[in-house]
Amino acid sequence: MQDATQNTATGGEGANNVDIAFTFFQGLVEKAVAFLPSVIGALIVLVIGLWVAGRIKKVVAAAFSRTGRIDDTLGGFLSSLVHYGLIALVLITTLGIFGVPTTSFAAIIGAAGLAIGLALQGTLGHVASGVMMLGFRPFDVGDFVEAAGVSGTVKHIGLFTTEMATVDNKKIIIPNGKIFDDVITNYAGYPTRRVDFVFGVSYGDDLNKAMDLIKSEVEKETRAKSDPEPVIAVDTLNNSSVDIICRVWVERSNYFPVKWALTKAVKERFDAEGVSIPFPCRTVYMENAA
Repeated sequence: MQDATQNTATGGEGANNVDIAFTFFQGLVEKAVAFLPSVIGALIVLVIGLWVAGRIKKVVAAAFSRTGRIDDTLGGFLSSLVHYGLIALVLITTLGIFGVPTTSFAAIIGAAGLAIGLALQGTLGHVASGVMMLGFRPFDVGDFVEAAGVSGTVKHIGLFTTEMATVDNKKIIIPNGKIFDDVITNYAGYPTRRVDFVFGVSYGDDLNKAMDLIKSEVEKETRAKSDPEPVIAVDTLNNSSVDIICRVWVERSNYFPVKWALTKAVKERFDAEGVSIPFPCRTVYMENAA
């Protein structure tokens, strides 16, 4: 009789356990069913949002490429910036659907961004300068420029640094911040340049003859432009010479060839026509001690 009672009690406890487990799983199912629309909605937003972000990145990159005025490096950087910004927006929206307080999350992101910005302010300054240079284009690849105290031909313009090659082919890498904060001289900024000459002749020489000889050699130089017209004039009365200036306009690619050719031609013509180029001299007065 006692055994039967114990079996009945054991069976009752087993039934209670089954009821508890059934109730627990039933509650889980109900909560899952109630939460399922949010999960599906969040997944839809996430998938569609990431797809749209990728498409917008391609559209922005193509738009920058079609303009022809924005460097490929800058276009890629800006399109990637737009892409990552949209991804961050999609993730925040997805977390909001799950019930995560996005206000505090955005505050955390802002604080983290501020900390990173302060830690990398020097580097980010160079990036900002690189973006400004690629946008405003104070010079292009292949231009001969003087910037940050260095002269050379621009080989590459990046977001962080600019690479230049000096006239003796030394590789110079300059942070963009130093370039953009300094004066930039672009010798290739305009299609033409002016070549300035100074020819010194003796005080005893015929100035009109010397000027005619210079004009004759300039007219022979086919690379010299007639418009604007070359300028030849007496400029300075120095201690030992009379300086005649000659200013000639040329295509920028002909600057040095014309400078070297005319200097040589005028010197040889002066020698042939008896026009002297004086050496510096001094007159010494000696007094006899009486």
